[in-house]
Amino acid sequence: MLSLVVAPWGRAPVVLRRPDVPHTAASTMKVAVLAAVYRSGTDLDRPVAVRNAFVSAAGGRTYAIDPAEDSDPLPWERLGGTAPLRWLAGRMVTHSSNLATNLCLVEVGHEAVAEVWRRAGATGSTSPRGIEDLAARAAGLLNVVTARDLVRLLESLEPEVLALLERNAHRVDLAAGLPPGTRLASKNGWIEGVRHCAAVVYPEDARPYAVAACYSGPLASGHDVDDPAARLLARISARVWRERHGLR
Repeated sequence: MLSLVVAPWGRAPVVLRRPDVPHTAASTMKVAVLAAVYRSGTDLDRPVAVRNAFVSAAGGRTYAIDPAEDSDPLPWERLGGTAPLRWLAGRMVTHSSNLATNLCLVEVGHEAVAEVWRRAGATGSTSPRGIEDLAARAAGLLNVVTARDLVRLLESLEPEVLALLERNAHRVDLAAGLPPGTRLASKNGWIEGVRHCAAVVYPEDARPYAVAACYSGPLASGHDVDDPAARLLARISARVWRERHGLR
């Protein structure tokens, strides 16, 4: 199942393919967490205790996440110590840190993340639980996104927050379909059976545009780079790039 939305920046979409079909969010939900952190009004430079123990959104029990399933080793090196909230929020989106995501969620709370989605005008996306909260997932608390909502979310971000997405280190899927050096702000997400990416692309010779591609199916291997679904999204991105002057 492939969903796709393409929209000139700040304008109505010009490409819509299954835009409102819900997909498992994977790491795209981290953008909503990032926005919640930056809108919280808290001191972003204050230290946060780095621990691997979290209370399930289903209530009562605690759970831990698997370091082997995390794409970013640096926050784990601070386990038992502290790290600035600003640094954790950055690692959450630049290197897709799962540990940093859950720590940021503890700081802002799930209701603040839900408010980010509401403010964006999302109609089919929710982030009610943390990463690897299996008890909450079993209870029906699912992190889901739609391609249309991901574009809405990007459009709702403050320039400071959107700029952080330009530092995404995972230059695969949509980024891989663009000419080298093309400026973009993006966040991708991948697990077995899922490969998504939402991005704002800034061509030098055309107006910026937003694109969100969500794929759920057997092509998604769950690997960071060597993923047939990532190559599919790269081909889509290349096609959109070729049509950038006609996105009206």
